[in-house]
Amino acid sequence: MIFCVEDDDGIRDLMIYTLNAAGFEAKGFTCSDDLFGALQTEKPQLIMLDIMLPGEDGISILKKLRTLPATKKVPVIMATAKGTEYDKVIGLDLGADDYLAKPFGMMEMISRIKAVLRRVNPVDEAKSLKIGNLELNLETYAVVENGKRVQLTLKEYELLRTFMENPERVFTRDYLLETVWGMDYVGETRTVDVHIGTLRTKLGECGNYIETVRGIGYRMEVKA
Repeated sequence: MIFCVEDDDGIRDLMIYTLNAAGFEAKGFTCSDDLFGALQTEKPQLIMLDIMLPGEDGISILKKLRTLPATKKVPVIMATAKGTEYDKVIGLDLGADDYLAKPFGMMEMISRIKAVLRRVNPVDEAKSLKIGNLELNLETYAVVENGKRVQLTLKEYELLRTFMENPERVFTRDYLLETVWGMDYVGETRTVDVHIGTLRTKLGECGNYIETVRGIGYRMEVKA
């Protein structure tokens, strides 16, 4: 669960929508009182905390979070106004794990959140991903299908890793295009279809693990 403390309704709703689309659960709050009320019953994985808030500001909230036993180790990413170097320094000194300067892109937010969670919660020490007869080594980037090494391009590798890290999850073409190619890419979603086709071919029998979800996109699933 990710808590988003942001008083702008439009930004907060977009953050929650993006987090849900990326596979996270998320809840939004507009002020300190709402946040600490929710913390009485639930401990989040991470808190996205805006500095400029009505009433109690984000710096003051961060101080409280770091003094409470239940939240002192909960990672916090601060959202700061562009150019406010002082706020960034103070936030990091008080124990913030990272910061984002507004306005920030939603995919950048997801990348920062994932990076912070990997850093503060290194519970998954797996060096490889394995689904059925397909294995992907996260350190060497080697892909092995039925004992045979498969040579992939970078985009094919990133697509495969996305699927293998999230088995059975359905990805839209737009999401894959933004995640693998980046938000600045000007191509069409047809690019995704072409790369999925070549990836399936290179994976041989394991290419059947990547299923087309009609009208939506793709997922990876191994049928019993």
